[in-house]
Amino acid sequence: MKPGMTVERFEAITGRYPRLRVALLGDFCLDRYFDIDPARSEISIETGLPVHNITGVRCLPGAAGTVLNNLVALGVGTIRCLGLRGDDGEGFELHRALAARTGVDLEGFVAIPGRNTFTYTKPLLHRGGQPPEELSRLDLKNYTPTPDAAQAAVIAAMDRVAEGPESADAWMVMDQVDIAETGVVTEKVRERLRRLSAAQPALPIVADSRRGLHGWPAAHWKMNAAELGRLTGRSVGDLPAVVSAARSMAMSLKRPVFITLAEQGIIGATAEGAVAHVPAHPVSGPIDIVGAGDSVSANLTAALAAGADLPEAMQLAMAAAHCVIHQLGTTGTASVEQIRQKVFAS
Repeated sequence: MKPGMTVERFEAITGRYPRLRVALLGDFCLDRYFDIDPARSEISIETGLPVHNITGVRCLPGAAGTVLNNLVALGVGTIRCLGLRGDDGEGFELHRALAARTGVDLEGFVAIPGRNTFTYTKPLLHRGGQPPEELSRLDLKNYTPTPDAAQAAVIAAMDRVAEGPESADAWMVMDQVDIAETGVVTEKVRERLRRLSAAQPALPIVADSRRGLHGWPAAHWKMNAAELGRLTGRSVGDLPAVVSAARSMAMSLKRPVFITLAEQGIIGATAEGAVAHVPAHPVSGPIDIVGAGDSVSANLTAALAAGADLPEAMQLAMAAAHCVIHQLGTTGTASVEQIRQKVFAS
């Protein structure tokens, strides 16, 4: 497969975005940024330790919420959030941040008493004329298994989306937690996903897991080269090896797979064994790679739901990732117009 994109195809694909319904299942996180002015630093009288004075607080959806931010930036019509939060202050901020986005449906986003809202607190030092410097992050997570009642609530929400009169055109599944069975995408949830995939084999279900996709149901698997090597037990040290492993995996799954390769771009393989490679765009100046993978996930999902073939979806995803990595001090997004400019740059 040779990647390519005409203006007509770009308009046809992205023109469908406002009519799409996308189900976003997984671990939504609160990204809480503390903007710090070093000029206001002081020493604590009580402890003698340095004090970082915060001049601004920004609360944004992260993890699966970063995928959501990118889907919103693309103008996707309806995004059904399926996930969990704590019944705490961080959960309130996360719910409020999600609800402020256009087209977001939170009926399946459930508050669970006694659980922490997954939170990344990111202190940023802002010095004039320099990129923000991130200090040590402060995380809030859960270390015990997700309660059965919470899992049942997620599965019930999945049922409503999968079987309702306005079912989703595509699903994106984001498993972000470090410890298995402590987040949203538990084994019981994956079993429900397995039944959905079996019942609708043509439905785009893009799946990504921080811990790897071993044991996951057949879906449009997305991973990086290191994850591909661990999953297959094969050496994938060069591009031909990645192509061979990706082709074998896709044919075995009977679903497409996507392998991200950082500065080398992305490999995609179809269930029939056809493979495409889309290189990354050259970078210019300082970059921040946080959120680049999530922008790829969002753009692959939206494009496939809108009828793009694999090379077209990958080309849009690479253009979006290039836009995102040049946004410093935040987890960025890319609009259709920004992607258009990158795809058709002379």
